[in-house]
Amino acid sequence: MPAPSARRILVTSALPYANGHIHLGHLVEYIQTDIFVRFQKLRGNRAIYLCADDTHGTAIMIRAQAEGRSEQELIAAMREAHLADFAGFQIEFDHYGSTNSDANRRLCGEIWQALRDRGLVVSRPIEQLFDPLAGVFLADRFVRGGCPKCGAADQYGDSCERCGATYGPADLAHPKSTLSGATPEVRSAEHLFVTIEALHGFLDTWTKSSGALEAPVANYLAGHFLCDPLRDWDVSRPAPYFGFEIPDAPGHYWYVWFDAPIGYLAATAEWCATHGEAFDAWWRRTAAGAPAAEIHHFIGKDITYFHTLFWPAMLEAANLALPTKVRIHGFLTVDGQKMSKSRGTFLLARTYLAHLDPAALRYYYAAKLSGGIDDIDLNLEEFAAKVNSDLVGKVVNLASRTARWLEHTGLTPEYPDDGGLFARAAADSAEIAAAYEACDFARAMRAIMLAADRANAYVDAEQPWKLAKAGPEAARKLQDVATVALNLFRQIAVYLAPVLPKLAADVGALVGGPIRSWDESQTPLIGRPVGPFSPLMQRVDAKQIEALLAASRAEAVSTGEPAMDQTPSSPATGADSGAALAAEPLAPTCTIDDFAKVDLRVARIVTAEEVPEAKKLLKLTVSLGGDSTRTVFAGIKGFHEPAALVGRLVVVVANLAPRQMKFGLSEGMVVAASGAGAEGVYLLSPDSGALPGMRLH
Repeated sequence: MPAPSARRILVTSALPYANGHIHLGHLVEYIQTDIFVRFQKLRGNRAIYLCADDTHGTAIMIRAQAEGRSEQELIAAMREAHLADFAGFQIEFDHYGSTNSDANRRLCGEIWQALRDRGLVVSRPIEQLFDPLAGVFLADRFVRGGCPKCGAADQYGDSCERCGATYGPADLAHPKSTLSGATPEVRSAEHLFVTIEALHGFLDTWTKSSGALEAPVANYLAGHFLCDPLRDWDVSRPAPYFGFEIPDAPGHYWYVWFDAPIGYLAATAEWCATHGEAFDAWWRRTAAGAPAAEIHHFIGKDITYFHTLFWPAMLEAANLALPTKVRIHGFLTVDGQKMSKSRGTFLLARTYLAHLDPAALRYYYAAKLSGGIDDIDLNLEEFAAKVNSDLVGKVVNLASRTARWLEHTGLTPEYPDDGGLFARAAADSAEIAAAYEACDFARAMRAIMLAADRANAYVDAEQPWKLAKAGPEAARKLQDVATVALNLFRQIAVYLAPVLPKLAADVGALVGGPIRSWDESQTPLIGRPVGPFSPLMQRVDAKQIEALLAASRAEAVSTGEPAMDQTPSSPATGADSGAALAAEPLAPTCTIDDFAKVDLRVARIVTAEEVPEAKKLLKLTVSLGGDSTRTVFAGIKGFHEPAALVGRLVVVVANLAPRQMKFGLSEGMVVAASGAGAEGVYLLSPDSGALPGMRLH
């Protein structure tokens, strides 16, 4: 049970839409949130993880009609599939609801009335796009076309992923319906709007000084939205539409983006009803205006606008508690590119589960997530190497090499002298906990693996396999060594428990019982029985990955599953003006012999760190395969987070003469692209399958 002084933390993830299955891009967020919640519970805090299916909108209606079933039947089937996928990845909700619930309808009505009472709702006719083939008005996300501000092609009907501009779908250049492919018609319809400009001052203050947003996000909002009057928020859709009809506006329905975030409140109300709790104890403000509990929202960067402007405006109008933290993550790429059906990298959760261990993906994501909004890449070669090296080779290997010698004797009655190893890892607790708290899971994993390295060095030095052959005179020494190793292993399992809950449970079955508290990392176990050892994790085999990709390609062909791409278009796509080539014309022609002098090699970034006294440089250690490494100072600071670079494959000029710099010796060059109109410096990555040391031809 949480201590009386424990924090009370309500945690949500963005609600998955009931029009498609869960894929690995979605899972970045749900795994990230689940790790955070499990950590808080392990620390003794009272944390609840609430989520729901997002069930309303035109897409649900159209799909249900096409499949010959009701919307309720469709969302019920998708709910079952979503919950199965989440359970498969050991994601554990305290309550999982639906936006198509009585609780959500009631709370939508209450917030709507609060907006009405504040005089924030207005009505006016607008020109809206209508799909003549589907016979429906088109929601913003079901129209794509050219951005009216920057010209980027293939953008959604509400905001541009390239320049961040917001607009209406009728403003798009060359719009197309994503439902039928038809060119939409412009028709007039009455809509209801929330005039959030009236809350501009509140939003300006909250975004900058509440502590809910990281500085880059607050600066983005200030520079793109709060610098101008806020446009009215269109919150209604005319019939036909699947959703809640607005009580005081018959024939009009709340737009999905109005009732979806209110689903957080509805899920809380349903959880409270089940557990005998008061809703007000979580979402109402105290007499002093403070929130009754901490509220943490986890979202992707593509819905920042809704969660940092519209949602707090709704909460403020209803006098409800505002988010303590809005934790925003980036997109997922696979092997450096957007998920793709043709390449087999549009990976559904259910397809992954049929081929690979979910614990492997949970760990890999944790090792990539730094708490920032940078995109993360699922490099499948690196994925296999990292899981095999860290989890199998370092962590599980500790137990597999020593546990069997304790099955008959158990742990020693007193903890042996281990040279301070357990105490040192116990002292790491504060650093690891702080990293988890900041959602910098990558930093936590690095600290944990350092402890695993020290533990393995101890086992290597003591060589228990030789002690086992030395006869009875070495039996006590063998028990001591195995006791130390198994305690160090269990200590690491405690630290990894938020990321690897099944491993933690299996470790508890082996020795010491269930892991229930973070404090179990502080005291070694003694005099306990040790159960029979069984394999705790299997290596990732390249054949499993090949089978996964093949199954994904086959499934995409047979099902036609909607792509639901999570990653934005590259700045190079869309309206390509040729500015980069004009600004930096092609170099003079060279011969093939000249080109052959440049030795371009595939390399893996082993370490990446800041150079504090340099404005543009990061210090990289790159591996060319085997024991061959180079130190390279790269001018990519400010465009790439060091932690996100570790493990990435890049291209380097391997035969460049070393250059002595103020900060050290640079032994090569990392190949990158930049130029006119570029928003950053873009590292070049080889295709999947390339290995460190391979030469580019």
